[in-house]
Amino acid sequence: MHADAVTDGDHARPWAPVDPLGGVLADLRIRGTFYCRAEATAPWGLEMPALAGCMSFHVVTRGSCLLEVDGERRELGVGDLALVPHGRGHLLRSGPGAPVAGRADLLPQRYLGDHCSVLRLDGGGPPAAMVCGVVEPDRPGAAHLLGLLPPVLVVDGSDPARTGWLPLLLRVLADEAAVDRPGAEAVITRLADVVVVQAVRAWLDTAATGPGWLRALRDPQVGRAVASLHREPGSAWTLTRLAREARMSRSSFAARFTELAGEPAMHHLARWRMHLATVALGQGARVGELAGSLGYESEAAFSRAYKRIVGVPPTAAGAAARRS
Repeated sequence: MHADAVTDGDHARPWAPVDPLGGVLADLRIRGTFYCRAEATAPWGLEMPALAGCMSFHVVTRGSCLLEVDGERRELGVGDLALVPHGRGHLLRSGPGAPVAGRADLLPQRYLGDHCSVLRLDGGGPPAAMVCGVVEPDRPGAAHLLGLLPPVLVVDGSDPARTGWLPLLLRVLADEAAVDRPGAEAVITRLADVVVVQAVRAWLDTAATGPGWLRALRDPQVGRAVASLHREPGSAWTLTRLAREARMSRSSFAARFTELAGEPAMHHLARWRMHLATVALGQGARVGELAGSLGYESEAAFSRAYKRIVGVPPTAAGAAARRS
């Protein structure tokens, strides 16, 4: 048994992530996906609609294209993987100024099932092909990471150390989409998990993050405590217990956490709990249930803490989230 395995009572859970960043990436589960094979000849252009709460990914399998997000242009070549994580609308074109045929979801296309299609555009010029997907994250904890991501992430397909798996993955995706097999949607959704995680992992490898919980998470010692706190937000955490998780003295841990995260550890714990509570309230969770699961002794204590941190009572926040 690994010494860092998480325990639940007397039962160890050896599969629980012991790598702090691995624990964060484990939260990037996908609930739903729509997958499209796009084949086009230049000049061509597509508008990808804004979809709140969703992410889009694009992988170029032939030729090249321009991706335009919020006025920023990125050129994509064969094997490049691009992730647009914030549900923003964006454009895909064969080149600058290429005409846009319309919104991708409204254009004529051949549907291979409820969740996959083939889209073709014929401009008569050089060909290009892409694998495109729209995915929806599942776990509420993922939103805390996704909010830190830039408007677009690009993984360079010319680096075989990072993308050696990509051609095989795309072949499997195409095969599952082309043939109506039992469980095809589940397979495509799991493969989309891998696409998203790979893009975020590549960003984490190179991102120069400023003060914040992600920077604290990347610290070899403090990161252990942050990962445990995020994994078990309802536990009876104290500064002393968090320091023990980090294998540091209480004073050293407190100073180091604040330096890295830009706020004290217990403040971060409270904000993390309220972030999870806000997501759960929007999904219909009851205030009383959340109070217990997030470590508060009573519904009143939870409601006071929520209003102090978020600015409104939890009942009002839940109603507003459900309306939106």
